[in-house]
Parts: sequence; C-alpha cells; structure tokens
Amino acid sequence: MTEGYDFTSRTALITGAASGIGAACARWLDRQGIERLILIDRDAAGLGKLALSCDVETHEADVADEGFWQGLETGLDRLDHAVVNAGVGTGGTIAELDFAEWRQVMAINLDGAFLTLRTALNAMRKASGGSVVVTASVTGLKPVPGIGAYGVSKAAVAHMARIAAAENAQHSIRVNAIAPGGVDTAIWNSPDLEAQFAQYGREAVIAQMGKTTPRGGFATADELARDIGYLLSDASANVTGTVLTSDGGYTL
Repeated sequence: MTEGYDFTSRTALITGAASGIGAACARWLDRQGIERLILIDRDAAGLGKLALSCDVETHEADVADEGFWQGLETGLDRLDHAVVNAGVGTGGTIAELDFAEWRQVMAINLDGAFLTLRTALNAMRKASGGSVVVTASVTGLKPVPGIGAYGVSKAAVAHMARIAAAENAQHSIRVNAIAPGGVDTAIWNSPDLEAQFAQYGREAVIAQMGKTTPRGGFATADELARDIGYLLSDASANVTGTVLTSDGGYTL
C-alpha cells in the first residue's frame, strides 16, 4: 500500500456514483481497500452494475431532497470521506435560459451539494474528522459562454468548499474542491450534441472537442478519480481549502 493511501477500516460517501467520475471514485476507493461505501444516485440500475468487493450501501435518491439527507444522517454512525459529485449540465445563454432549467441546475448542483456537504460535515464532527472533495468545474473559474447556469453553480460550490474548509479545520476535517476540464463521461450525452453524435459518432465528436485543450484530449473519469483520491487521502494531510484544477491545461 502506498504511504498515505490506506483506506482500510474507513467509510466513504459518494453522490452521482452510478456513472462517470462518481463510479470511478467508487472503483478507485475499492481498490485502495475501503471498508464501506455509501453510494447515492437517481440511477438505481447504474448503482447495481458496480462490481465492488467492499461493503456497499446504495440509495436511489435525489440529492436535492432534504428529507432524504435527514433520514440518512440519523442512521450514519461513521463517515471518514465524502465525494460531493452529483451534477447536471444544461445549455443556453443567460439571456435565453428558461428559469425552470436554471432552477433545476441549481437544485442539483448547488442545493444538492450543500445538503450532501452539511450531512458529511455533521457526521465527521461526531467522529475524529475526515476529508471531503467537492466536484466543481473549470467553467466555475473561467467564463464559458452558453453554459451559464452550470458555470455559476460550479463557481458557487467551489467557494462553498473553501468556506467549509475554514469553518471545519478545527474539527480535523479537510474540505477541497476539484475543477475538472473536459472529461469523457455521460454528461456530454445531451440533446445539444445528439445530432453531432448521430452524424459523426460520439467518439469522434468527443475527440474533436478534446483538441481545445493543450493536452489534446479530454481526461478519463479514472484520471479524475485518482486526483480526487489524493485529496481524500492522508497523503494530502496539509491540503485544505484548495480548488485543484485538473483540465489538461485548458485554463492556461
């Protein structure tokens, strides 16, 4: 076991765990010897497809449902790590965006992140501390036209993570955020790109989009999971209140 990466006898909670970055984090933690995972997603079928060797507790739930979190917190006897990852995207300029779409993005990406983080912090305060990683985005750091609601929500969660870090350091709880650039996950399977996928193929379209980064391609979910794993691990014991940019150079 690499020094600082021992997760044995520990419990972690992951939202948005059925696919993409969340599922990759679950697999990464499983390989590091995590004892128990609490996995949350609206996609029960996706959660059921994860082949993990550790003890797994799954919940089909909407992260913006406060009642769900209140019930979970009541029975949460231990929590060492949390990945606040659930999120959705939408297209549209600020001037043209429908308010209902704006609210949907904020409900999941911001309200849901708040409820997840609050639950995790309260559980960790009862124990001896822990670590949290919130999934933000480079669109919360760099203005990207056409996805305003998503970018605003991700800017907000990044700042929320830094505030939580300042408030909870005295409780031995570290809180960081990660700001990915383009990552090849199902979040790109949107109506805005369906026509291009149908005409050119999903792989070709994603490859072309990835050329906008100096690295020349999008990251994989597994690559992001390793970055998140570092921030969760004891190897980053002196790191809190940081927004780690993992974008292949996109924001340079």
